[in-house]
Amino acid sequence: MTLFTEGFVRALQLLASGDPGVYSAIGATVTVSTWSLAASLVIGVPAGFMLGYCRFPGKRIVRTIVDTLLALPTVFIGLVVYTLLSRSGPLGELNLLFSLSGIAIGQTVLGLPIIIALTASQVETLDQRLYSTLIGLGARPAQVLLATVLEARFGLLAAAVTAYGRILTEVGISMMVGGNIKYHTRTITTAIALETGKGEFITGIALGLVLLAIALVVNGSLSVLKKRWPV
Repeated sequence: MTLFTEGFVRALQLLASGDPGVYSAIGATVTVSTWSLAASLVIGVPAGFMLGYCRFPGKRIVRTIVDTLLALPTVFIGLVVYTLLSRSGPLGELNLLFSLSGIAIGQTVLGLPIIIALTASQVETLDQRLYSTLIGLGARPAQVLLATVLEARFGLLAAAVTAYGRILTEVGISMMVGGNIKYHTRTITTAIALETGKGEFITGIALGLVLLAIALVVNGSLSVLKKRWPV
């Protein structure tokens, strides 16, 4: 209990001191996580809609693959993305290794299966008469997708928050692809790993509490959005 108490006090001191290293890690974490979530939503929502709405050969196999990808270890994703972005990899010429953009690519791979799977599940639970009515009214595929997104908005928001929480707290991808470079690619989670490795447990707990505060802000924003955007 003492460690957590001291960690809480230390967290307040770190934030109040304006430590550039801490704020750099917070900025990098929020920036790269937001990029990753935006990319996951842009790709994952239409893909999840197709998976939940359309019937096609091999759909069950695709669904099984997507569900399996939910359990991918972050270190494995980091290893694959590192291989792709390294100088000898197929994307090496883009010079994205040890950059926030490289981390964002890896975290998008992490968040994408979550958005696809939860969107597909949400689409499958909607009243099937919605689709038949829209098609009967002559709606185009893009209009059907938009109507479905509006109908399933709270489920999709929950999917986004779930994916954001997974992205926000991962450490394997950021460590392997970003390299934990101070003032450049160091995130809160890699900073916690570094401080814990040095035996600075209080600082590690303090950074963890900062990460928890960010998660609380995200979930609080969702609650506010629900109240202002009723069914």
